[in-house]
Amino acid sequence: MASKPGVLTDWPWTPLGSFKYVVLAPWVVHSVYSFATKNGSERDNVSILILPFLLWRAIHNQIWISISRHRTAKGSNRIVDKSIDFEQVDRESNWDDQILLNGLLFYIANIIVPGVSHLPIWRTDGVVLTALIHAGPVEFLYYWLHRALHHHYLYSRYHSHHHSSIVTEPITSVIHPFAEHISYFLLFLIPMVTAALTGTSSLAAAFGYITYIDLMNNMGHCNFELIPKWLFSIFPPLKYMMYTPSYHSLHHTQFRTNYSLFMPFYDYVYGTMDKSTDSLYKKTLEREEESPSVVHLTHLTTPESIYHLPIGFASFASKPQKSKWYLWLMWPVTFWSMFMTCLHGCTFVVERNTFGKLKLQSWAIPRYTIQFLFQWQREAISGLIEQAIIEAEARGTKVLSLGLLNQGEEINRNGEVYIQRYPQLKVKVVDGSSLVVAVVLNSIPKGTTQVLLRGSLSKVVYSIASALCQRGIQVSTFYKIEYERLKLSTGYGSDLVLSRSYSEKVWLVGDGLSEEEQQKAPKGTLFIPYSQFPPKKARNDCLYHHTPAMLAPSSLENLNSCENWLPRRAMSASRVAGIVHALEGWNVNECGQKMFDVEQVWEACLKHGFRPLMTPN
Repeated sequence: MASKPGVLTDWPWTPLGSFKYVVLAPWVVHSVYSFATKNGSERDNVSILILPFLLWRAIHNQIWISISRHRTAKGSNRIVDKSIDFEQVDRESNWDDQILLNGLLFYIANIIVPGVSHLPIWRTDGVVLTALIHAGPVEFLYYWLHRALHHHYLYSRYHSHHHSSIVTEPITSVIHPFAEHISYFLLFLIPMVTAALTGTSSLAAAFGYITYIDLMNNMGHCNFELIPKWLFSIFPPLKYMMYTPSYHSLHHTQFRTNYSLFMPFYDYVYGTMDKSTDSLYKKTLEREEESPSVVHLTHLTTPESIYHLPIGFASFASKPQKSKWYLWLMWPVTFWSMFMTCLHGCTFVVERNTFGKLKLQSWAIPRYTIQFLFQWQREAISGLIEQAIIEAEARGTKVLSLGLLNQGEEINRNGEVYIQRYPQLKVKVVDGSSLVVAVVLNSIPKGTTQVLLRGSLSKVVYSIASALCQRGIQVSTFYKIEYERLKLSTGYGSDLVLSRSYSEKVWLVGDGLSEEEQQKAPKGTLFIPYSQFPPKKARNDCLYHHTPAMLAPSSLENLNSCENWLPRRAMSASRVAGIVHALEGWNVNECGQKMFDVEQVWEACLKHGFRPLMTPN
């Protein structure tokens, strides 16, 4: 929001929320009906193409968002190092409002402007005329409009909303108040109206011009430099005709320079070109890919999780992962993404963070949770994890944390296989088990005297049971085989019992908990998961804690997405463990059956500003 919101700041359909798309429904229905009921020359061939064109614009923008986030996370050619926060993501979540506005105006223009409904596909004279008018009047008028918007009166009421984003993303380009968008639309309408009035308009000229605007807008705000030097070497005057991402980035950091739209010509003419434009451009192009101090290795969960990645849908990624009914409409894209991930042969960077001097990255393995269950897939998955460890070693990474959702024990003994295979590795492999245990123990309400333990057994479970018995807390289990194994592992037989009445009000649960078992719990039971997958909720009269996680300190930067189903600024225990491991300089691995001192790990987390996530889900 602008610092002093002016008239027509809000969009007309803001009160509709996610139902705002209904404003297009009457126009879409009318265009489809008209096209279906009329024949030959009577058909309106333009209106039927408006909706597909609007969808193309949304896809075009999303492609830029994904590429930009991936490239800036890698660090190569990144322009600005400052971070993006949840506030910016929320502020920019309405980037599709301008597409709705353009759609409405296209439908209206199609009705009231003579001859528009029967445009030819291509006319060379119209394309040339549109290009010339943009390069002349549009660029000139935009330059002075933009300078006017930086006057303190208009800036505080309108344009400051756009400049709230110091670090830009492609969609930052269209984040403006409603009134400002109207002024831009009227400006960009000049070439299209001129072509229509001269009878030279065409579908290629109209739709191509809007696509060009989207392309240049997205490119200028993508926060990584992609225009090669040789392009300007071959044709030097191009520097006056086409801007670069670093050129426009300076406008967002310096505010009073580089006002031009896409052609910097007028900044040279009127002396508003930033003096550091050329040097920043060269410096950014030479910037190499970043070498992270800590890598968090994770993988895709459900097929829909591809949309919730930081490089996916920004607004989805900024909220805890939940299935949305309308994502079923995107099943062709979902299926295609699954096919591509199966073909993709290596991990990819999905997020970058900084914490003091530490540079953090999250890498995703292109495999889904269900693939971990198939024996024939495990060898390939193990190979991907091994490649990631080797790559992290080559980059000088200090710590690699395994956030593999409890699947690592069966595939690679929680990373122990790789340590044995490469004994000279400098990178330390951490599975975060000790911190998981610490988080679970500190999530149990004070005064608790008995708990029920249910789920697949692992070193985490044995450690939890042992710690509880040491504290004099009775541990119950459902099944005799679990009881016998826990008794053998912990050596605390007197504090381990088989549950008969299911009266325990605190249940520690992991993978394998069924809905039928949940029904046996008394009303008000607190379910605390020790696995990274949350249990499926079967009771409305019980409380379900979040999976093992901690809240990140405010000094941890660029945290603008949620990790799976965790709330904002919450990080999984395995991810936090890797960070703390590097901060403390522990020169040992935590993998296989190895565990750290639980209290030591917990105190180290608190010392570095991480806090418990105690609120039930």
